[in-house]
Amino acid sequence: MSVQKGKDLLIKLDLTGAGQFETIAGLRATRLSFNAESVDVTSLESAGGWRELLGGAGVKSATMSGSGVFRDANTDERARQIFFDGDVPEFQVIIPDFGIVQGKFMITSIEYAGSHNGEATYEMSLASAGQLIFNAL
Repeated sequence: MSVQKGKDLLIKLDLTGAGQFETIAGLRATRLSFNAESVDVTSLESAGGWRELLGGAGVKSATMSGSGVFRDANTDERARQIFFDGDVPEFQVIIPDFGIVQGKFMITSIEYAGSHNGEATYEMSLASAGQLIFNAL
């Protein structure tokens, strides 16, 4: 696999609930993180006193975040509405030359900022709200 452009890591939002995914407008930096809780089953009988973990146990989760310039596009409005309604719609994350991660996410925060002589910016954070599916490209 060759080096990829960061701008090709895209966060897409289902605009209608019918699988019509569109890239969230204005994002300039995006991040996707996968997490898995470990379940420690270490006991006095653990070989050499080494920690033992129970495979296949624990909660899996993912978080996404993005930041960029505020454009007041359809996707901006949809993201705001999702946040205020507490909805958990489908999102996609396009990982260039790797695959697509799709599933339900909750928008956990949206922050807007701006300086006197600069552009209006925003940041958003999302947390997985169900099983995620990975499709290789």
